[in-house]
Amino acid sequence: MKPTSSTTLQHQLLIAMPQMDDPNFAETVIYLVDHGPDGAMGLVINRPNGLHLDDLLEQLRPDIPATPEDTRVVLYAGGPVQTDRGFVLHDAGPVFQNTLELEELSLTTSPDVLFALSDGTGPSRHLITLGYSGWGPGQLEEELAANLWLTTPATSALLFETPSEQRLGAAAALLGVDLRLLSRQAGHA
Repeated sequence: MKPTSSTTLQHQLLIAMPQMDDPNFAETVIYLVDHGPDGAMGLVINRPNGLHLDDLLEQLRPDIPATPEDTRVVLYAGGPVQTDRGFVLHDAGPVFQNTLELEELSLTTSPDVLFALSDGTGPSRHLITLGYSGWGPGQLEEELAANLWLTTPATSALLFETPSEQRLGAAAALLGVDLRLLSRQAGHA
């Protein structure tokens, strides 16, 4: 279904179809933070980038040593836009300096959330990305019409409890789809 101007895909997951050739988005699942007439913004949630929370904290507060837990918090490549900027998607609850409240989730872009996570006072469920994915007005709708994405409502369990390497298949399974059985050729009915 092509979204109309009144339809929003905010709090939905975009699931890349097998024919997605853009290397930034092939085999990705994206949580849509915002979607409207001015475009869309989302975070890739299934591409660990090889960094951990301690790598960020070393830059932000080098005088405080990392905790063992900081070395286990994985960072994700959220998309090709502003890859030097951090985004923390987390359960609603404490509000930090730059927090956008989204349904039952929040998105924070200020370092205070990272410090709280390290200190053990931050949100218990969180996902940290560097960078984001963005679309201009009508661009995402064109990609949906070209059958490059499937959409399904996001679930907290998929975002925070499903291992990253299983998120693509799990998101498609929410729709009853097995991506391994789909052709790379796009069809248009």
